[in-house]
Amino acid sequence: MKRTALYSRRLDSLPKQDEPSWDSSQDHLPALNKKKRYRINRRQVERAFLLSLGILLGIVAILGFNHQNQALNALTQEQIDAAVLHTLSTKDLPSRTTRAATLIAPSIVRIRTDIFAASGGTQVFDGELGVGTGIVIKDDGTILTNLHVVANAPRLIVTFADGMESPAVIISAQKDKDLAVIKPTNIPDDLEPATLGSSKNIMVGDEIAVVGYPFGLGPSVSAGVISGLNREYKPTENLTLKGLIQFDAAANPGNSGGPLINMSGEVLGIVTAILNPTKAKTFAGIGFAITIESAGDSLGIPPF
Repeated sequence: MKRTALYSRRLDSLPKQDEPSWDSSQDHLPALNKKKRYRINRRQVERAFLLSLGILLGIVAILGFNHQNQALNALTQEQIDAAVLHTLSTKDLPSRTTRAATLIAPSIVRIRTDIFAASGGTQVFDGELGVGTGIVIKDDGTILTNLHVVANAPRLIVTFADGMESPAVIISAQKDKDLAVIKPTNIPDDLEPATLGSSKNIMVGDEIAVVGYPFGLGPSVSAGVISGLNREYKPTENLTLKGLIQFDAAANPGNSGGPLINMSGEVLGIVTAILNPTKAKTFAGIGFAITIESAGDSLGIPPF
């Protein structure tokens, strides 16, 4: 019996099938697709490279910042002190008194009483010239001064720091404290009231300054220290002032009513009197100021 061959036919003997037809115009598509994929991959690589570069630069910046901070932290206190001392020795810095006087300057006013002698010269009033000092304590123009500066004056003229002048009137007075509050008719648009401090924590030896118009000259500044506390002074037979600040900064007729200030430019008191064992009305080394708290209490001004 004849076995059937598994491959009884040759491949070329198989019937021919229709071969698929190719459009020769499409032969380039596989190559284009490869190029497109290459371009996409290249862009991805570039983006990844830029991202990595940005991260690397950020790390470098952070490390540099930390290194700088570590260098600053490595400075010793001796090096810092030496740098400060070098600056102080090579730079001309404003004095403490200069800074304090500059802060209070916009609030200082000159008070003229317009008292004239028959000859036309300035008449002496209560032992002082017809001029004194005041300090602006509110932005509405309220001014604090001494009563003996303005009492019985036929007319008051206030000159502000910017040169503006205005008539003024007395609105409050406290005779036993020698204090008065006056109010000008007109005020500058940018009027600056003084910063009122506290005398509760002051000590003998603390630096202070006096700002005012001694003999009508000014504004003038003198500096010194607090030389005593809780002093009494009797300017007249009928008046004894108590709880005064004693100071050694120069003050003369015309300084009355002006501020006694600390090195922060804050008002500690109102300059009221000078002590001179002779009959002269000039400074001999000791002056007195009413504390700013006493002034506020006496005139009904709210606590500072």
